[in-house]
Amino acid sequence: MKIFIDGEFVDKDEAKISVFDHGLLYGDGIFEGIRVYKKCVYRLEEHLERLWYSAKDIMLTIPLSVEEMAEAVCESCRINNIEDGYIRLLVTRGKGDLGLSPDTCPRASVIIIADTIRLYPEEHYRVGLSIVTVPTRRSGPAALNPAIKSLNYLNNILAKMEAAQQGALEAIMLNDQGYVAECTGDNIFVVHKGILYTPDVANGALRGITRGTVIDLAEAAGIKVKECNLTRHEIWNADECFLTGTAAELIPVVKLDGRVIGEGVPGTVTKQLHAVFHQEVSTRGVML
Repeated sequence: MKIFIDGEFVDKDEAKISVFDHGLLYGDGIFEGIRVYKKCVYRLEEHLERLWYSAKDIMLTIPLSVEEMAEAVCESCRINNIEDGYIRLLVTRGKGDLGLSPDTCPRASVIIIADTIRLYPEEHYRVGLSIVTVPTRRSGPAALNPAIKSLNYLNNILAKMEAAQQGALEAIMLNDQGYVAECTGDNIFVVHKGILYTPDVANGALRGITRGTVIDLAEAAGIKVKECNLTRHEIWNADECFLTGTAAELIPVVKLDGRVIGEGVPGTVTKQLHAVFHQEVSTRGVML
């Protein structure tokens, strides 16, 4: 495997960064997770747009143009023969000193890893997930804004650990007001009486690329979509529930906190959206 680091492709075992890189020392950097389907880098333009938004938020200068970054992503897939896989694109603040100030980092570092990934076992896509709510709250816009895909994921990792302690693969995280924000790495949707609901991004939910895709596909299919505040009450009493994410794609949830959701099996709307999602993923993006 070859890893792209600052303009060069190096062997996996030789891919190294400085111990003084502020991405390592302080989580000072940003990332994107991108999928490849049948040699199509899915929604690459949208992913790079979000990367640049995150960079602007933390005042990080990306040392490549958008066009150069897109080509580097595609070449990472070509050189590693990735036809169906996952890309992790990182931009760190770069090498500096032991102080917090980014002023000691003269140039950001770009790392691209093109590999494969499977977030959940295949059986859960057929029968659904049983998930829990955890004590760790999602960071709000007044702290580290969830809209920034930062390298600091300790908030999510703590929630993931709490889920594992309860025997669950995934967890719902609430915001500081007690509303549902998102899961540790996925957005959440519920279906109730034919309407699709999802937490508003202003309340701690990431503006997920797959989330946006599902909203577009639902509206195109004539399904009404509402972005609003949700509590666990709305999820417990929903007809259907599912999660979305670049790695997870679209996966049904059939139980939350011991309460069965709907009939306890993946619902009709969930299956419908899952099917149309997979119809478009190999056509909407940049072909290798």
